[in-house]
Amino acid sequence: MYTTISPEGQLNNYASEPKMYYAQYPNQAQQKRYVRQGALALLLVTSLILMAFAVS
Repeated sequence: MYTTISPEGQLNNYASEPKMYYAQYPNQAQQKRYVRQGALALLLVTSLILMAFAVS
């Protein structure tokens, strides 16, 4: 982080930028985990909607 002072006396603090990197494509195990999480989320949302209809 560095600081500059303008001729008008204004103080500016600038944060250092992090080093950029590229994301890696998920491997087979990660893809399977994402599919399971998606299926579980869909099941949860569906059950909550059906429960709301049943209660009302």
